[in-house]
Formats: sequence, structure tokens, C-alpha cells
Amino acid sequence: MKALLETLRPGDPDRKLAESIDPLRLPAHIAIIMDGNGRWARQRSLPRVAGHKAGVDAVRETVETCARLGIGALTLYAFSVENWKRPRTEVETLWRLLRFYLHRELDLLQENRIRLSALGRIDALPAIVREDLEECCSKTAQNRGMRLNLAINYGGRAELVDAFNRILDNARRDGSLPVLDVDEDLISSALYTRDQPDPDLLIRTSGEMRVSNFLLWQIAYSELYVTETLWPDFRRAHLLRAVADYQKRDRRFGGLTASEDDEQLVEVAGVRKA
Repeated sequence: MKALLETLRPGDPDRKLAESIDPLRLPAHIAIIMDGNGRWARQRSLPRVAGHKAGVDAVRETVETCARLGIGALTLYAFSVENWKRPRTEVETLWRLLRFYLHRELDLLQENRIRLSALGRIDALPAIVREDLEECCSKTAQNRGMRLNLAINYGGRAELVDAFNRILDNARRDGSLPVLDVDEDLISSALYTRDQPDPDLLIRTSGEMRVSNFLLWQIAYSELYVTETLWPDFRRAHLLRAVADYQKRDRRFGGLTASEDDEQLVEVAGVRKA
């Protein structure tokens, strides 16, 4: 939080937003569905790829802001397993942009001690893309700052399929298959995010009200924040507003708040007294 405030001048509207945020109640993990690149381009009579290119700047500012704010993990939905259905030229452009981002931002990742990870079926990526991605992940592996996850060739259902196959493979190897007992902890330990906390906050840009097969297991109790802002226009102020809104939420995880629990006791006592 201090690192973020140091970059903001007195009187800057973003500084006022930042100062409204409680550094002791930050989400440990933020996940973002980066939506609206195509619509952004269409509104400007530009090809869809122009929207993807413009979205790179939004990625940079979001990553840097989260790191300076003190967020532990940030997961960005970059390419879904369904995105292969898009025109080949668009898919190839996405791979070029990913490689461009990795090469351009490596110094920024190192400077902010950010550790890069990839979530998804990475083996299916074009070889040169996979090599650049693995190299960047390797070079940042010892960083102990924010964890930046790029969900690439990712799908929530595919992740669950891979998790169950991993569980079965391990059970076959250690001979426990006949008595295999599957519970939530075992499934969580086999996910791509197995060594990370579940997202506290899920942000979706462009105003669409769906989760799009993203982190289906992990977002069971995530707070959802949807903004009409298209991803290429998403900036530091939008992120800070999302975090400030998150801090106003009353997170229950299926239970009751302390005040509601007290009210229930009063009601029960009243019934018994009557």
C-alpha cells in the first residue's frame, strides 16, 4: 500500500481512492475476466486485434497497481480453451501479443519481485509461445512478491477434468485406487492453483453477467464485481474502486454475521419464552 501511495501526488483523484482502502482488509487474491477488447475496437471501427493490442496497456497498469497495493495473487483470464474457435489470424495475433508482453515486461516483473505462473493446458500452446512463457516463469520463480497467474488455454471444466485425472494417476501409482476417498481438500490439491488461496474478488469488465468457465471451483465464495468499462479502458482507478467496493461487502461464506447470529438468538429466546 505504501508503495502505491508513493507514486501518487497529493490531489491526484487516484490517491484519494487509494487512501480510502483499508490495507488490513485487502483481498489476498484477485481474479479478472478481461472482457471487451472486440467491442472496444468495434466502437472505433477498428479490427478486433486493435482491441487486443490496446488491452496490453491495461494489463500492465493492473499488474503494477496490484503489486504496489500489496495484493498477494492476481489471476488474469488471457485465453480460454474455447478461444481456439476464433479466426486463425486473431489467435496468432494473441500469441504474438503474449510474447511481446513477456519480453517487454520481464524487467517490470523482476523490479516488483513478481512471480509469473501459467494456468491451463500449456502443453498445447505453439512451441515458441510455450518456450517464452516457461522461460519467463523460470526467471521469476524465486521472486517473493505478488503471484501473477496467466490463465492460458484455460477452462474451468478442463481444469477439473485434469485434476481428477491427476488424482487417479497418483492413486494408480501408489496403489490406493481401490480405496480412494475423494474430498474437497484432495480436489483442491490437484488444481492448477493448488498452492494458492482462492480468489476473494472476481472482477469482470464489459458489463457481462457470467463467469465464462473461469475458476469454477475456486470462485465458490468469491465476491463478484462487474464494471461496464471495457478492458482496454480499465485503469488504476477502476481497480481501486473494485477493491473499495469489496471492502464494503459482508462476507458470510454460507454462515451468518455476528449481528445476524445475535438476532437469531434473540428470536429463539423469544419463542422459547413465549
